[in-house]
This record gives sequence, C-alpha cells and structure tokens, in this order.
Amino acid sequence: MCALLPFILLAGCSAPLIGPSKVSPAVPERNLTRTPPPTATLVPPRGPEPASYETRTDTQGAVTFEVTPVNLSGATGTLEFAVVMNTHSVDLEWDLAERAVLRTDSGREVKGLSWPVGSGHHYSGTLSFPGQAPDGIVLLDGAGILTLIIRDTDVPERAFTWEV
Repeated sequence: MCALLPFILLAGCSAPLIGPSKVSPAVPERNLTRTPPPTATLVPPRGPEPASYETRTDTQGAVTFEVTPVNLSGATGTLEFAVVMNTHSVDLEWDLAERAVLRTDSGREVKGLSWPVGSGHHYSGTLSFPGQAPDGIVLLDGAGILTLIIRDTDVPERAFTWEV
C-alpha cells in the first residue's frame, strides 16, 4: 500500500477529470473564413467641370431682369439662359427671342431662337440661341467675352456680359 500512496497523493492534487478540459492554444486561432478582397468600380476620367456663370441683374426702368447662363457648352446645339422678369406695372408679354441677340468679342452674332411667351408681372423662362453663327462656325470658338443684348422692352436696351 505504501507503493500506491504517492500515486494517490498525486491523483488528489491534480485537477479532477470531470468533463473535457479546455486548453488554450499557444497561437491565437485564425479566422478560417475568407473575405473576398474589396472590388473597385473603374470610373472613367471626367473632363473639365462646366463653368458656373453668375447671374447678371439689370434694374433699369420698371422691370428687373435677372439672367443666368444655364448651358453654354453648345452640346445640345443651343446656348441657353434662364431669364427672370419682375415688375409691378408692366405686362411681360414680350417675345424675348425676337428682341435678343448674342454677341461675342470675336465678332460673331446670333439672333434669339426661342422663348416661352407668357404674360403677367412675374415671368421666367429659358431664352435659347443657336450654338453656331450663320457661317457655320461655333459661336464661342475663340471668344473671350459673351454679351446678351435685349432691346425694346420697357427701356431701349439691356446688356448682360460674361467671360467665357
């Protein structure tokens, strides 16, 4: 029995064998699921951003005109301006396409193409011009200054100018 005593003592000092033992690995566990690498969508390089043109205001006479270029790229074949007119004394039923010209500092000029004729004391719309001069050359080619002239409203002439 003396020979068994050291084994009994050792068995009493060791951890009980109730259930499975959890042994911590020396190396941390790796996540065995693989995440696919992120994918990228190729975006074609953009050309230059379109220029942003400021609104020009003319307060002559009884009507205030606010004009903003909205398309001077000529990509649609036309050059377009947002025109807002406000008054408290004049009916705004003018056909601005008939009364307007677009002129460049390079000597080219075109007449208005279209305007949505309406009436009232507060009216707005898009005034359009052809993108090419009568000789077939693109109106803005070689131009540095663009001037929109509107004649014969409640004053003889209004002029709005932008650098292009």
